[in-house]
Amino acid sequence: MLEVENPMVIDSLWNDDEKRWGVDATGEEIFEGESIVEINGEVVLESNLEDYLVKQLGAKFTIAS
Repeated sequence: MLEVENPMVIDSLWNDDEKRWGVDATGEEIFEGESIVEINGEVVLESNLEDYLVKQLGAKFTIAS
């Protein structure tokens, strides 16, 4: 009979520190493989780019008319 590994044990052995790359300018963790943008020496996750531009740089998004 095969033994099934307890998921609680497997999760405790997983090391997220190896996958962690750093923290972006908005305070969100960046993991290896995520898309980032560098702006004036700051690193921002691509998914946080619009928020960063609005909150940090005062950008305004509008529609041309």
